[in-house]
Amino acid sequence: MEIKEKIAFTGLPLAVYREIAAHLRQVEGVDVSFIPQSSSQFDYYQSQIDSISLCWTENANSESRQLVEQILTYYKNLYGVA
Repeated sequence: MEIKEKIAFTGLPLAVYREIAAHLRQVEGVDVSFIPQSSSQFDYYQSQIDSISLCWTENANSESRQLVEQILTYYKNLYGVA
């Protein structure tokens, strides 16, 4: 059974989303994919990525969830996003 979560960081560039995903993919029981921006208008200040889709697999445990929260908190604090 997989549990999916959508995680969005408003205004972050593609490179930062990729960095976050690379860190999250190192956590056991976590699968990460990108949800592309749905706007048809190009906006320089809008990310190419709308959000990250985070899937928890059966291998996930409480330690995995704690690591993911630590990673997400780090990036929220680093880039000042909610």
